[in-house]
Amino acid sequence: MRNEYRIEPYADLRSANLAGLYMAGENLFSALLTGANLTRANLESAYLVNARLIRANLHRANLEGADLRGANLRGADLSGANLQLADLSGANLQKASLLGANLTGAILTGATMPDGSKHD
Repeated sequence: MRNEYRIEPYADLRSANLAGLYMAGENLFSALLTGANLTRANLESAYLVNARLIRANLHRANLEGADLRGANLRGADLSGANLQLADLSGANLQKASLLGANLTGAILTGATMPDGSKHD
């Protein structure tokens, strides 16, 4: 049995514990998820455009095919996360941990990388 949780666009879930929840395909446009625990959450194909995920814990989360354009992931833990085919165009990944993350086929155009550099 999987945990399912519906979140509305613009939701304020700062510091929420959403670990392991099934949120594939959810519309999380501009959601406030600063400091949220999303460890092992399934966010496959989720719409996270302009979401604020500052210092969020996304360790081993499934973000395959997620739309993260313009998302703020500054200081987020994305270690071991599946970002395969995710769109991170213009996202802020400054100081984020990407150790062991799968970025195969991810779109990083204009993203600010963990070291502060801009991706071409």
